[in-house]
Amino acid sequence: MRHPRSSAIDADAWPGVATVPAGRLVSVRARLAEAAFARACDAAGLDLDPTGEPDLVVEHEGLFARLAVAGWLGLAESYLAGEWHADDLVDVLAALLATGYRPRAGLPRGRSLGAYTGGELPTELVRLSSGDGMSAFGGVFATGVPTTVRTAVPSHVPGGRGPDTHFIDLTTISEPTSAERDDLGDAQARAVTMLLDAARVTAGTHLLEFPSTGGAVAIGASARRATVDTLTADPEQAHVVGERLTLAGVDDSVSTQVIDHPVPGPRDVRGRFDAIVSVDKLHVLAPRDRVALVRGFDRLLTVGGHVGLQTVVATDAMTHSGRAAIEALRAYIWPDLDYPTATEIHRLVDRESGLRVIGQTHLGSHTGLSLAMQHSLFDAHAREAAAAGFDVVFRRLWDYQFALRQALFRLGMLDAVQLTLTHRNRRGRR
Repeated sequence: MRHPRSSAIDADAWPGVATVPAGRLVSVRARLAEAAFARACDAAGLDLDPTGEPDLVVEHEGLFARLAVAGWLGLAESYLAGEWHADDLVDVLAALLATGYRPRAGLPRGRSLGAYTGGELPTELVRLSSGDGMSAFGGVFATGVPTTVRTAVPSHVPGGRGPDTHFIDLTTISEPTSAERDDLGDAQARAVTMLLDAARVTAGTHLLEFPSTGGAVAIGASARRATVDTLTADPEQAHVVGERLTLAGVDDSVSTQVIDHPVPGPRDVRGRFDAIVSVDKLHVLAPRDRVALVRGFDRLLTVGGHVGLQTVVATDAMTHSGRAAIEALRAYIWPDLDYPTATEIHRLVDRESGLRVIGQTHLGSHTGLSLAMQHSLFDAHAREAAAAGFDVVFRRLWDYQFALRQALFRLGMLDAVQLTLTHRNRRGRR
């Protein structure tokens, strides 16, 4: 069934949004889904009464058919279609997640972008929601206080080689205070500084950055008089980054290369690097590509060098409801998105490479605040986004993905970490 507001929705671009599920069986399941949704909202303390001050307003009953067919994905698609809205979307999603709401999809239907091929977020989209005009990653605010302890963690080296545990520097940074939206750019620059410090980037360092972060890491490393090779599988990203590097006056010390694969293989990059930096790539890769990424770090990093890796991880607080909610992000933005735990990353590094994690810094509260500021910036630039060609459905999608990730961070289901890696055997390969 075509959506009642179909004239405002491009059915070719958004088939799952433009079409409301229909049929006798769907109608039966929709009634059950409506009752379950009402119970979940009641348990979450969410007011649905349109005559009062509702927390969310249901504009069209298509919401319940979508819930019956596609669960949390249907909830997201219904929001994209304008069938429901909320004054505070983060509060609503967090409340539903906190109750463990997990609508059962009776007639699942796939939404897939296909396998991830290395494309990055549109640079104009990032500009409209970043503090520095080029970075999509979270920042670290100046008011956070770091505390570091030496901690033993399990080793996962195959074959029982080496001790059962090893030590890492485990750092937590206290929640930021008194931060404002104008502080986001400085916070993102501070995250870059921490990564470059973790990778021991100094004058004369030959640094590999993958993927390109839009220019921030390359410019920061160049300021330290390092030589940088930055890689991307997105030609448009490479073009824009090249222009930014020229404007920053660092294009002579940075080489930007377009590769044909999501993860650089032996034919894409040759030689060794003193340092490697990777930001927000691991959690959007398929399992096989994660293995290839870690093996690439091992192959490309010179002995005694260091990797600075920033990624989002799932915590022990992650629930089945949280995992189900993420399906919407896989369906429309990151097809292979699957947040690993920090322990799973340690296991991946130990088992698939000669590297080892020696430092781990937790940034969750800072990333959560960064997302809130990025969300606010995007809302403030809504007209610019429309003028740039992002239609109303896409703008709702971007609103929803910010809100969902904020909710997951607020509930402690997601965290962000910076990891420092180096070779287990500093004198040579294992």
